[in-house]
Amino acid sequence: MFTVSSNKLHHSEQHADPTQLEDKPTTGKVPWSPWTGVIYAVVVYFAAQILASILLVIYPRARGWSKPVITNWLNNSVIAQFLYVLFAEAITFGAIWWFIRWRQGSLRSIGWRGIRWWDVVVMLGGFAVYFVSYVVLLSVARQLFPSLNVNQKQDLGFQNVRGSVNLTLTFLSLVVLPPLVEETVFRGFIFTGVRNKLKWGWAALLTSLIFASAHLEFGSGQPLLWVAAIDTFTLSMVLCYLRQKTDSLWPGILLHALKNGIAFASLYLLH
Repeated sequence: MFTVSSNKLHHSEQHADPTQLEDKPTTGKVPWSPWTGVIYAVVVYFAAQILASILLVIYPRARGWSKPVITNWLNNSVIAQFLYVLFAEAITFGAIWWFIRWRQGSLRSIGWRGIRWWDVVVMLGGFAVYFVSYVVLLSVARQLFPSLNVNQKQDLGFQNVRGSVNLTLTFLSLVVLPPLVEETVFRGFIFTGVRNKLKWGWAALLTSLIFASAHLEFGSGQPLLWVAAIDTFTLSMVLCYLRQKTDSLWPGILLHALKNGIAFASLYLLH
């Protein structure tokens, strides 16, 4: 999304025609190989979760807690689960930010800019497209794969959430932090880089496949969560479209937060 000259970024004041989806990126090129960016982002995304888990057990071990007590705290404490999400998201965002700065780039190059009122309107339109597309794609998947378990639930943690403090921490963990960081990583860092090598549709498809794979819940001991993968793939395609059309991450962040917010309300407020 920037043009590169002598390893420095040159900002473009040109913006895409809002009535057309052009083949070339709206803000130029980024100063790193798109495939290097993909590998780096995927490694960081999963390594951050491992590192967050390690950081989280430092406190209970320093207090001399027994292993069963630590396990119970990790699995049932809203504070512990919030800290895990906070650590993982902070590490992920920090690693992406460091890489961009190291390559003499900026967050603006991957879509971070000031929010505009029009972003809210675009987000609402995007949500309608996502919802209809997901219903259609899920129906097709059920016809093609009759054994698909559409009732399989994603493990979000945060069991027995009670009280305003726990609800607030859960809200931050599910509705605020993931949209900010995941949009930065996937529709910002990955999509922007790949977009400089591929047409937007192929770049969106690759980004969405990676994003969906990250939600299959590998290593959970449960069957792969294909229904969540279909959901997140559909969402990501819409988010990539919004990223391409608006040259901003904000419509995608808002749409991602709205989707997660509806799930939060359904699970913790309206049940």
